Amino acid sequence: MNEQITAPHWLAVITPKAAPALATSTVLILARIWNANGAEHSIGNAVLMTALSLAAAAAGVCASIGRAGDSVIAGTAFAASGGLALAGVAGYTDGLSLPLLLWVLATAIAYGLAARYWRTDHRDRIAHERQTSARREEHAHIERVEALRAGAQIEVARTGAAYAEQLAQALITRAALPGFDFSALEAAGLPELPSTTSKEH
Repeated sequence: MNEQITAPHWLAVITPKAAPALATSTVLILARIWNANGAEHSIGNAVLMTALSLAAAAAGVCASIGRAGDSVIAGTAFAASGGLALAGVAGYTDGLSLPLLLWVLATAIAYGLAARYWRTDHRDRIAHERQTSARREEHAHIERVEALRAGAQIEVARTGAAYAEQLAQALITRAALPGFDFSALEAAGLPELPSTTSKEH
């Protein structure tokens, strides 16, 4: 019943928590590189990013209100829409103030959305651990009860074997005694052994 407890690596613990910041930072960095390569004040690029962002937002709305109501697809589409909007603004503007402001807002929103899923995952994990612990306790209790029962049965069998051995030894010893009076045994009210009586009669 003893299971090896393994602690996750610290990178495995930190990586999911850092993923929203890494995603928005990557979009900001790539957008600024795009800005340095000629996207600044480019109307065509701004229109393209706006159209892509609106299309992603529309896909998120369709996924959230559709029959299936798939929250994963809707969340992915909205995240893509926000990333495209951030990339468009960061690539189009010439300063860093607005891109950094949008980066902070996008990161805060991403952490707000991720916190909901983290809480749900945490609750599910705690519930699973509780159920697992309850099952382990139940199995351990059953094993203890069965071990006690088996021990009691072994002890009863051992005691019965010892009693049978002592009784057989007593019978042998009594039969070997010279001049043993069976009538005195009956007069005393003690039970008579049929095998011994039949021998005497």
